[in-house]
Amino acid sequence: MTLERKDLTPPYGYLVRLFRPFPDFDPPFIKPVRQKAAELLHLRAGDRVLDVGCGPGGSFPYLVHAVGQSGQVVGVEISPEISINANRRIAKNGWTNVEVIEAAAADVHLTGLFDALLMFAAPDVYASEEALENIVPHLRENARVAVFGAKLSRKGLGRGLNPVLRMLFNLSFSTTPSPDYEPWRGLARRVEKLDVKEYFLGLMFLCSGSILRKVDE
Repeated sequence: MTLERKDLTPPYGYLVRLFRPFPDFDPPFIKPVRQKAAELLHLRAGDRVLDVGCGPGGSFPYLVHAVGQSGQVVGVEISPEISINANRRIAKNGWTNVEVIEAAAADVHLTGLFDALLMFAAPDVYASEEALENIVPHLRENARVAVFGAKLSRKGLGRGLNPVLRMLFNLSFSTTPSPDYEPWRGLARRVEKLDVKEYFLGLMFLCSGSILRKVDE
């Protein structure tokens, strides 16, 4: 099914336009999580890293710092509106080794192999079997993967907030799967010893691991 342009911008799209004059804006509380996720990728100078569901490019500064001028950062973003913000961030910072591909993760055309994959707050990517089938074959063996996102909670107070989380998911893309208790399930089949840590009453998670073998397309 071909998605219309309106389906590629979430209902909170007006906020995307509101922050467009501020290319480097990122909520302060999320920055330490982005930094931790980038560190879990174990990037080195010269590496190629894939940031799928890159949004307005909030993780770019940490990835660029890690791979250096000799490396490359490739973002993938489904929304044309959000891609504008990401490209403005690139231009403002003068990054010559960062690019954004405007496409859905399930059918984006990638070239070459990547040393690491980041999926930050991108449930339409990490919880989608079609997206993973398209992306993972472009990772080198032993490539690092890091994922941050929201999940349903089984813990006390967190469990009581599950309905709120479900409501918030309705404000995301039309392609976003419903929230799950283990949204990393598909990734776990592709990553050796996936390490999962839960935060915020069990409503958020950060996981990482290494690809040990290629997955057949």
